[in-house]
Amino acid sequence: MGPLPTRVLVTGATGYIGRRLADRLIREEVFSVRLFVRNAAKLDPALRNAAEVFEGSTLEPGALGPALAGIDTAYYLVHSMGAGPDFPELDRRSAENFRDACVAAGVRRIIYLGGLGDKDTASRHLRSRIETGEILSARPGLVQTVWLRAGIIIGSGSASFEIIRGLVEKLPVMITPRFVQTRTQPIGVGDVIRYLAGSARLPGAGNLVVDLGSDVMTFREMLLRTAAVMGLKRWLIPVPVFTPRLASYWLVLMTPVPFRIASALVNGLKSESVARNDLAAALFPDIRPLGFEAAVRGALAEVSEGQVLSAWCDSSAGEACDVAGRDEIAARVLKDERSFRIPDDVSAREVFDAVQGIGGRNGWYRYDWLWRIRGFVDKLLGGPGLNRGRRDAKTLRLGDSLDFWKVADFRDGRRILLANQMKVPGEAWLEFVIEGNTLVQRALFLPRGLSGRLYWLLMKPFHALIFGGMGRAVIEKAKAAAGPRRPS
Repeated sequence: MGPLPTRVLVTGATGYIGRRLADRLIREEVFSVRLFVRNAAKLDPALRNAAEVFEGSTLEPGALGPALAGIDTAYYLVHSMGAGPDFPELDRRSAENFRDACVAAGVRRIIYLGGLGDKDTASRHLRSRIETGEILSARPGLVQTVWLRAGIIIGSGSASFEIIRGLVEKLPVMITPRFVQTRTQPIGVGDVIRYLAGSARLPGAGNLVVDLGSDVMTFREMLLRTAAVMGLKRWLIPVPVFTPRLASYWLVLMTPVPFRIASALVNGLKSESVARNDLAAALFPDIRPLGFEAAVRGALAEVSEGQVLSAWCDSSAGEACDVAGRDEIAARVLKDERSFRIPDDVSAREVFDAVQGIGGRNGWYRYDWLWRIRGFVDKLLGGPGLNRGRRDAKTLRLGDSLDFWKVADFRDGRRILLANQMKVPGEAWLEFVIEGNTLVQRALFLPRGLSGRLYWLLMKPFHALIFGGMGRAVIEKAKAAAGPRRPS
């Protein structure tokens, strides 16, 4: 191996891969790590304290210069798929800005993670990822690019794994499109992180394209082998009339992901995504990728043990994920505010922890069936619904998904603000604040036109049930968790 880089920059460090890579590089204690993110508040305190942090966007060239100053190796883990239909143009601009800024700063190596596949047959999403790799690699005499290409990533919290797990858990019999027979080459997220970290140590110069993967299989085989690991028996019935669009809507109803991500995955399955070279084995002889079943078992273990380090919706790129600017609610018009006294035998900390535990598999404590009906309706309207769940069963952090909410502000022990992402005619928030010995709960709504005001009025009877019981249920949950107090 060549000499270690002294300074490493990780872009997209609040995303699914970036968060895990930053954690790995910092724990190795051989790199000086710098992070480049849109919103530094979404970083875990441990990452913020262990690395230099720069805020900005790769779409703003002026923000890149200071972040890249003195950097030897820069990781590019940015994409704009969630930003809307013009994401390919945004991806091109972002990659060009980053490459040119690296050249200007004297960066020696760019490391990029893209996807397996051929450009001629690739989906629009995958074709954009391939074009990004080509753009980053276009100045070989000035900056080296190591372009890693991975297929479906198997790991707790990854979009692909959550789709597979959701389908296998819920459907004993699945009607599937014929393109589930397309071959792909999945890989465990832990192996992807090892390849990324190892790429900083590669000797020599010259651009490299390194294809990653474990077992070659069809998506059908992935579903059946996942079911076997989970101890379930599943039957798949392919039908010719199951169009990609219909399949995308089906995934939206049955799994946590929104339509745009479901559509990208479905369209990606129409063409093969298998490794075209064996450079991974030659360049990284110490890495032997886990088999598919082992990767699935590892992901399931992380979920069951509450060790999900990152999730697919951690990214800031797009309306489904970002929380920037959603924590200011002073100007909101309509409000349902309720206060609940914290009993003397329960601490404020215990009440705050009970609020943190709300939603996901834990349910909403009171009238959970009403929440489930609203979540199902939201799914039908194209929203995230309730089955997006939550990253961790007990704790929250800024940017986390929580069913059809997003954590827009988190102040430990004091405040949790949830920004609504369901389909409604306006903007909505749900806020919990600890004020002394009182839990203050607020539902806020900024209506959009007359339809928004009518929606609020129609929902008021349900709010009286749901929000009236929610605060009391939180107090009861905290009291049950505290248990009987010993007399002092």
